[in-house]
Amino acid sequence: MKVRIKKTDEKAIIPTYGTEYSAGADLYALLDAPIEIKPHETVFVHTGISVEIPEGYCGLVFARSSMGAKRGLAPANKVGVIDADYRGEIMVTLHNHSEKTATVDPAERIAQLAILPFLKADFEEAEELSDTTRGAGGFGSTGAK
Repeated sequence: MKVRIKKTDEKAIIPTYGTEYSAGADLYALLDAPIEIKPHETVFVHTGISVEIPEGYCGLVFARSSMGAKRGLAPANKVGVIDADYRGEIMVTLHNHSEKTATVDPAERIAQLAILPFLKADFEEAEELSDTTRGAGGFGSTGAK
């Protein structure tokens, strides 16, 4: 699938896949100098790119597992959603979940972008919903005995 990318800054790096079978393409920080993210602080990090997501698809911005597990850095909104009609710059809101200040360097891989198809729901109000074994059971209800 072709996805058109526009650089909003000449120093921006086009997303790349780490391996042949990677589901997410790495997004790179567009920074002039390293930035520090204090514990429990959130910062907006530019990528310098805009994308043209095909109709019927969306872009999902996920954490890079190494940043989250080793450094406590992950997108503040957990998963960012890029709609097919959005043409602005992709920004990553990195949040520091750790107790230590973290540094992000220029051109560092800061998140990953996956392009996925989605189904558009036609929501219909109903008086009742069909019964299931689980019913209204919430968090942890499927493993409860």
